[in-house]
Amino acid sequence: MKGVWNALADPTRREILKLLKGRPHTAGEIADQFSLSAATVSHHLSVLRENKLVNVDRRAQTLIYSLDATVLQDVVCTVLDLAAPERTERRKK
Repeated sequence: MKGVWNALADPTRREILKLLKGRPHTAGEIADQFSLSAATVSHHLSVLRENKLVNVDRRAQTLIYSLDATVLQDVVCTVLDLAAPERTERRKK
């Protein structure tokens, strides 16, 4: 889970995930949305992919990225568990 937190800590990677929330995008379409080099965007996509935050579908020479919400759901559940008040047993009088 540490890798997921590190991946989500970067604002560019969060923006990529927001972009993919709408629909799948090719690597080129994603790169076009940022004023970063293609290599830098590729690195961000690799981090997201390694942490299972995105899925990749290869069609010939084209890579198509889509959001994988499974890990994000796990993260949300973890955060909610941490935020939930602890239950204590009621004392018997």
